[in-house]
Amino acid sequence: MSGEEEENAAELKIGDEFLKAKCLMNCEVALILEHKYEQLQQMSEDPTNQISQVFEKSLQYVKRFSRYKNPDAVRQAREILSRYPLAEFELCVLGNLCPETVEEGIAMVPSIKNRGRALDEEAIEKMLTDLSLIKKFE
Repeated sequence: MSGEEEENAAELKIGDEFLKAKCLMNCEVALILEHKYEQLQQMSEDPTNQISQVFEKSLQYVKRFSRYKNPDAVRQAREILSRYPLAEFELCVLGNLCPETVEEGIAMVPSIKNRGRALDEEAIEKMLTDLSLIKKFE
């Protein structure tokens, strides 16, 4: 992205580095940190292996704000969102915030409507409905 062009997430102008980056939803980060936490606890017999307060606070945060709790639901949410022509950033915002209506989804991630993609309101509605079903049956 050129230095003169202003970043604007609503138009998905977020910088080339960020557009190419792999983003994770809070629920995915929670799974990773929980696994690491279990590993650290198993090694806790060694007093030099202390779990940092930053690590614990990060784990608490992502667990608190994760919309999907079990690993199957997390995988299903990623699969559903991956079916649509979304940038990683958009996918993660929608997966983290779980808007209930098309209007909410567009308000939270305006770029899903602004880019010339085959993502009309019906497709957005189906995507959000599928996500809500995962949450409902979790």
